Amino acid sequence: MTNETDDALEFLRTRGSGALAAKMGIEFTEFTVQRSVATMPVEGNTQPAMLLHGGAYVVLGESLGSMAANLFAGPGKLAVGIDINATHTRSATEGIVTGVCTPIHLGRSLTVHEIAVTDEQGRRCSTIRITNLIKDAPTG
Repeated sequence: MTNETDDALEFLRTRGSGALAAKMGIEFTEFTVQRSVATMPVEGNTQPAMLLHGGAYVVLGESLGSMAANLFAGPGKLAVGIDINATHTRSATEGIVTGVCTPIHLGRSLTVHEIAVTDEQGRRCSTIRITNLIKDAPTG
């Protein structure tokens, strides 16, 4: 029998993280219900001032939070985002950023996750909170 980490990684491989995450260069490096980690390059995800775009932080956060919520929801269920907010406290200008996602609440119908995004020097750049609704997956 496989362990929780192997099952979670298989879930991620089978489901995929989505076309937008792939286009932005998001790579998952750790994936469990209790902690998920992914990286994203700054290059290619900047705004005109060459700073990492605020929306890019949010895409990283939503990718992590939604995938973690779906892993928690389990078979036959679908977690969909119903609220997300972000506070940007520093601007990344090069290298990669890393998002670490941890649950705040894991309930029958709602999950809440916090994602801390840091630069390569370990400085927090953005804090994102996402709430997902767990519902029955569509059939077919």
